[in-house]
Amino acid sequence: MGPKLHDQVCYGLYSTSGLITQAYRSLLEPLKLTYPQFVIMMALWQKDSVSVTELATEVGLSKSTMTPLLKRLELLDYINRGFLAGDDRKKCISLTAIGTSLAEEADKVAKQALCATGLTAEETRQLILLCNKVKSELS
Repeated sequence: MGPKLHDQVCYGLYSTSGLITQAYRSLLEPLKLTYPQFVIMMALWQKDSVSVTELATEVGLSKSTMTPLLKRLELLDYINRGFLAGDDRKKCISLTAIGTSLAEEADKVAKQALCATGLTAEETRQLILLCNKVKSELS
């Protein structure tokens, strides 16, 4: 009766997401980052000095969820929170020298986490494409 749990895409994504996040936990400890903070840092390593709104959109989190994450990153001296040039109402998030220097170590973390999945490069590419397709269709 009802849908079968293990036949549902939503359950497959949900349960896998939890395991991926758990796998990152120990890898990120030396960087003093949680997985959501790591996601924010990855976005900033790709594009630095952005508004909170732009950053929130990029990582798929609400601005209210972002606030405590950004405060913690600022306490770690990984980011600066200032104002956008020409607009004193919008916060600008930028990397500090320490935050920038973490990129190389973070790249190693991402590679270790990927290796732990057992996926080949082609399987990884296909999975990312499929996840992006689902996000695109649902947004």
